[in-house]
Order: sequence, then C-alpha cells, then structure tokens
Amino acid sequence: MAHGVEDVTLDVLGFHCPVPVHETKRILSTMSPGDIVLVMADDPETKMDIPALLNRSGDTLLNVEEEAGEYHYRIRKEAQ
Repeated sequence: MAHGVEDVTLDVLGFHCPVPVHETKRILSTMSPGDIVLVMADDPETKMDIPALLNRSGDTLLNVEEEAGEYHYRIRKEAQ
C-alpha cells in the first residue's frame, strides 16, 4: 500500500467526547492489521483521548496534523 493512503476515513467533526473515541474504537475493531484509518476531529479533548485509547488498544498513531482547529489522526491497526 502506498504511504499516506488511508483504507478508511472516520469523520467525527462536530462531535465531542466521548463520541470521537468511541467511534475510533469501533472502527478499529472492524479493521485488519496493517489497515490505516484517518480520524478527523475538532474536539481538543481528542489530543489526549486518542493517544490514551491507542495506548490501551496497542494500535499505532502514525501522525497527527492540526489545521484550522481540526485534528487529523492517522492510525495503523496492529495485530492484537
């Protein structure tokens, strides 16, 4: 797979805690190891909550981009 290409995009713009984390967890549970999801959120709480979720799940936060109040999290699903 080409670098920087997502398998799935999760748009939770306009939603606030706990929706972005719940939806991220839900979509990760449907993915295969190596798949990448782009989570687009605008809740500043996700800057702490998404890494905390991945710390528990064992999945990898590849990068975070912040632009105009939006946070884009690129996450790789790992084998559990």
